[in-house]
Amino acid sequence: MIQIFDRRGFTLLLSLDGDTLQGAQLAGAELNDANLVQADMRDVDLSGATLRDADLRLTRLNNANLTNADLNGADLTKADLEGADLRGAKLLGTKLTGANLRGATVERKTLLTADSRAAKAEEANII
Repeated sequence: MIQIFDRRGFTLLLSLDGDTLQGAQLAGAELNDANLVQADMRDVDLSGATLRDADLRLTRLNNANLTNADLNGADLTKADLEGADLRGAKLLGTKLTGANLRGATVERKTLLTADSRAAKAEEANII
């Protein structure tokens, strides 16, 4: 069983059957302030999910569906977002320092609201 707690580790936000988050269907999930540091979330569906102020440092989000997700204030420092779909995602104040955006699809106007200094975005699909 997978359990996701808040950043302080006191509040249980979500419980899932299984032993991995890889490929999980979490569309529309409420994961505000979640502690997901170094989680393996490759191929996860987080479309429409809310992850405001979530800690996603060093998280593997390769090929994740983050369309219309609310990531305002989230920390994605050094996260691997290669191939992720971020169309319509909210990134106001999101930390993307050192994040890998190679092959990710993200809207220019949205990326400009994030702290994307030093993000590896040279091969991103910026639309």
